[in-house]
Amino acid sequence: MIKKQIPNLFTLLNLFFGCVAIVYITMPGIIITVGEAGNDIIEIPLQIYRASICLALAAVVDYFDGFLARLLDSSSEMGKQLDSLADLVSFGVAPSLIAYQFLRLSYAQNVDGLSASWVLLLPVFILPCAAAYRLARFNISTPSTAGFTGVPVPAIGLLFASFPIMYWYEPIVTDLLLNKWFWYVVVLVCSYLMVSTLPIMAFKFNQISFKKLLPLIILASIGAISALSFGWIAVPIVFIAYVVLSLSLKYWYL
Repeated sequence: MIKKQIPNLFTLLNLFFGCVAIVYITMPGIIITVGEAGNDIIEIPLQIYRASICLALAAVVDYFDGFLARLLDSSSEMGKQLDSLADLVSFGVAPSLIAYQFLRLSYAQNVDGLSASWVLLLPVFILPCAAAYRLARFNISTPSTAGFTGVPVPAIGLLFASFPIMYWYEPIVTDLLLNKWFWYVVVLVCSYLMVSTLPIMAFKFNQISFKKLLPLIILASIGAISALSFGWIAVPIVFIAYVVLSLSLKYWYL
């Protein structure tokens, strides 16, 4: 009985990290300080990067709950539903709040930007709605080791988790992350990728072979080269490569 609950404990740990991430994202939110020139400096607190760490930890335990369920032969319908509920919070709600804070920050750069209508911020919540739809569809679909239908929700969560870190440690993308249109486009594109029927690689193999491992090797190589060349910008590069590679090799597992 205890053995069967071990994967569920990891799933709940995923949810725990997602909740902590939300706390870091929303408190205190945006801060205003006075610069040396007497001008107001509007920023997101540095502590928001801790939310990114929490989401990364959530992704790690999310992987291990499925791994342990298969290892211990303790997969259950309850575990499947619990996993989706946890993923919705950690990789749906939390990322949408990251987008919410950055969108607020982008408007705040303008004169009277902090008084911009809250309606302009609502599109970011399309993201968790799409995540919920994607997870519900996954729950009622027939399990497959060949791949996913639509981009998995944790992949979207990790992409959004990289944005706060890039904002603080990769100045080359600061202006882009302060552009409101960037956030509208990213939210809409990522939402579409989740609810779409595009064939996406799962990297779950019944048997190991070079043919099966080649896409993973290619993706890992792109990740390593990108990390050495572009630092944290490697995360969105790998995400784009993952989608493009999946579509290019959609018949690879057949």
